[in-house]
Amino acid sequence: MAEQMGSPIAGDIFIEGQNIRAIGEIPEEIAASASEVIDASGMVAMPGLINTHNHSPMSLLRAFSDDLRLMEWLEQKMLPAEANMSEEDIYWGSLLAIAEMIKSGTTCFADMYIHMDQIARAVKDSGIRASLTRGLIFLEDDGGKRLKEGVQLIEKWTGAAEGRITTMIGPHAPYTCPPRPLKQVIELARDMNVPIHIHLAETEEEVDKIRQKYRQTPTEYLYKLGMFDGSLHVLLAHAVHLSEKDISLIKLNKGGVAHNPTSNLKLGCGIAPVKSYVEQGILVGLGTDGAGSATSLDLFKEINAAAGLQKVIHKDPAALDAGTVLRMATVNGAKLLNIHEIAGSLEIGKKADLILVNMNRPHLMPLHNIFSLLAYAVTGADVDTTIVNGRVLMKNRKLLTIDEDLLFKEVLTRARRIVRGV
Repeated sequence: MAEQMGSPIAGDIFIEGQNIRAIGEIPEEIAASASEVIDASGMVAMPGLINTHNHSPMSLLRAFSDDLRLMEWLEQKMLPAEANMSEEDIYWGSLLAIAEMIKSGTTCFADMYIHMDQIARAVKDSGIRASLTRGLIFLEDDGGKRLKEGVQLIEKWTGAAEGRITTMIGPHAPYTCPPRPLKQVIELARDMNVPIHIHLAETEEEVDKIRQKYRQTPTEYLYKLGMFDGSLHVLLAHAVHLSEKDISLIKLNKGGVAHNPTSNLKLGCGIAPVKSYVEQGILVGLGTDGAGSATSLDLFKEINAAAGLQKVIHKDPAALDAGTVLRMATVNGAKLLNIHEIAGSLEIGKKADLILVNMNRPHLMPLHNIFSLLAYAVTGADVDTTIVNGRVLMKNRKLLTIDEDLLFKEVLTRARRIVRGV
């Protein structure tokens, strides 16, 4: 069964090279040319999930510092541990995250970190799709080094790895980016015609900090510097604490919001007003954030959490329905990463980025409503096969591009060293 941007259909999918050539009843002359046939009986084919906000090397810090407030978690645990990471650690940490994402149905992710060449290398080696961003913090003068690295990432990796890598420019957040360098980044995004990826209003503390310093909200701060003038595609990670006025300002943006419900819950940040975003036509995708905060990179968990939270805070079971939240994890994510012309839905001519979900499980029986089961019952462990760019990355739950034994050996040794003494 293939979920094709609407009602489910029963049929087959024919992949030729990197692309989907046919869906449904495949003509015999086309089917006969297949070099491999995957028996998907009892499975659902759907677009691969798209994780719109991640810090993949933080998988090495999974469950290292839970149950702490964001700034305490960041300043006392995450930053000291991250300072111990080598470039090679970052490669293996991102590969661990990629392995988890492939095994739980994610075919594309957006990442913001440092030493991005190592993350790009992991993306290239593993076969996954990604939108990469060098995180830019301007709290001290580094002589333009970070910004130069951000530009080099764009110039070196855009379109690399058989076209699987795209790039953005990544000012970290309003509270780490003063006006002058942030204006420079905004102009650079215009000149290079690349999207912006930035954290926004993740905590009340951040909102208070910007208000005290600039007498405006973080959203107003970005707006007045020109980020929401309608010419830029901006991915806003979190966007938890926005006023009605703030929401009216981000509506001017060509991009939208990367909603990270589990990370926001675990760090006690709050619940983003997603229902309001959807009602006002703001594009919303789903992200996990890094495993250092979210612990899990299973995007099916985020689908369930996103829907449940809006139902609870609005006391309305229809506040965010299954179909809407599934679109957030697929086609909306593709739009947010500006790759919707090639990914995010199962359509003839698009890249073959898809997953097979095994429905032959007790918790997925009986099949009354496929969308409800996918949104509320499926977990990443139910994904049998993951295909990206027409290449099978996992089949029968076995990774085909990553040596898991070697991966586990590397990350266990590296993680112990990284957190020693922190």
